[in-house]
Amino acid sequence: MKVLLTETINKIGIVGEVVNVSEGFARNYLLPKKLAITPTEGNIKRYEQQKTDYERKLRELRSQKEALLAQLTGVEITIARAANEDGHLFGSVSRRDIAEELQKKGFALTHEDIRLDDSLRRVDTFMVPVQLAGDLKTEIKVWVVRDTESLVAEAVTKPSSDSSEAPAAE
Repeated sequence: MKVLLTETINKIGIVGEVVNVSEGFARNYLLPKKLAITPTEGNIKRYEQQKTDYERKLRELRSQKEALLAQLTGVEITIARAANEDGHLFGSVSRRDIAEELQKKGFALTHEDIRLDDSLRRVDTFMVPVQLAGDLKTEIKVWVVRDTESLVAEAVTKPSSDSSEAPAAE
């Protein structure tokens, strides 16, 4: 069934575009929520300006993302987490943690831009993919290190090898 979109819908189309969708999707979702209407000549002309405006905004957004991508190339961030002696983290580093660290450095990214299959769970260096759009991709280097508190706590709880046992009091 062909419908004219009155709103932009992800993975379907943009405002003012005539798209072909299943009848059930159109009847049960798009039409009742007024996200689409029947594609008459008058309706198409009415939404033509909105479509042009939206496409212009998309071009501007794309140029901003390209500039951000150029800035991100070669960026390295360091995230400190509590870890054991073997380098296994007591928690993990997630996409949100990486996005927050990048936001602190002034990059306008969200956790959805970070393409991480699974959380980082050990002390190491990782190349993490960042995807701003379908074809705008880069990688950043993420250093996961032990935080100083866990290093200090380990030094305090671990007996020193230089100290000898104190003589027993008589």
